[in-house]
Amino acid sequence: MSLRILSLLFISLCSQYPQKLSGQIKQFAEFWEYIGIAVEEPGYTIWGTSPIIGEDGNVHLFVARWPAELKVDPGWRSHSEIAHYVGPSPEGPFTFSDISLQGSEEETWDKFGAHNPAIHKVGEKYVLLYIGNNNPHMPPHPANQKIGMAVSGSLYGPWAKVNKDGLILSTSEDPTNWNHQASNGVNNPALLQHPNGRYYLYFKSQGALMGLATSQKIEGPYVQMPAPITSNTRTIEDGYAFFYEGKICLLTTDNHGIIEKGGGLLWKSEDGIIFNEVEQGFYPAVRYLGKKKLRHATKHYGGKIIKFERPQVLMINDMPAYMYAPSGHHFFGKESTASYVLKFNHD
Repeated sequence: MSLRILSLLFISLCSQYPQKLSGQIKQFAEFWEYIGIAVEEPGYTIWGTSPIIGEDGNVHLFVARWPAELKVDPGWRSHSEIAHYVGPSPEGPFTFSDISLQGSEEETWDKFGAHNPAIHKVGEKYVLLYIGNNNPHMPPHPANQKIGMAVSGSLYGPWAKVNKDGLILSTSEDPTNWNHQASNGVNNPALLQHPNGRYYLYFKSQGALMGLATSQKIEGPYVQMPAPITSNTRTIEDGYAFFYEGKICLLTTDNHGIIEKGGGLLWKSEDGIIFNEVEQGFYPAVRYLGKKKLRHATKHYGGKIIKFERPQVLMINDMPAYMYAPSGHHFFGKESTASYVLKFNHD
């Protein structure tokens, strides 16, 4: 039996019995503490919220947002933009600063819907990853989702798209690869600089599986691996990549209950390619806030479970410190969505 098959079997077992097989008494999900609202903007639907600490000592959030009068779907595909908010600490308060990226409004791959940002600092440059599409209607959306990158010497911009048009990843052109002509394109990027010096770009694609593309240079070209790196048979998405306890980790949503429906998953790997451990990454919102605080929650998108989406982690001193995540429900009954912040308590 091949190593690949063995690893997939192990992931399946871990999903069913995470506490017994992970060897951990306390799971990752138990360390989070709900703090409050990170970003709430009247007149806007708020979604993916990616944090970074700037040279000025402030915390900068790069946030996907679009006019609240539009439905969440298809509003995110047609009108999403990436807005920049700044606060004095990881817990805020955060105020609007500027618009970092919008749809190009030209006949480009990213004409519409600059969405789901991921911000990083690489060397002396800030790197802003995003997704976009050239037609927000179905069809061809979501098969036309692609991943782009813009860079700047300042978190305030201006942001210059790499490779002229910003594009760094599309679906595989190799018909033998797992996501050739994927029905959902490539989307929701997560970036990690591997100890081997290469840049690892994680993404979601066909079958809601996670994939990996690598490059020697930050701007690419990125070469995709021919097979996915997760073996889930139920939907996950929105991975965030980071180092934790000597392993490469991906924090994803758990949409349909690999461990708990509406929670999150922490996938672990020794090499960043074979993710052979998984445990609960975070719980549905009620486990952190309680039913009483959520009694006025208003649904704007998604199912009945009040859950966190698109988790993004702020690392401090090489440890996870805060998580920022939106929800399809406004926890306290407001007219559009918000993003929330949770603190990681190491003790």
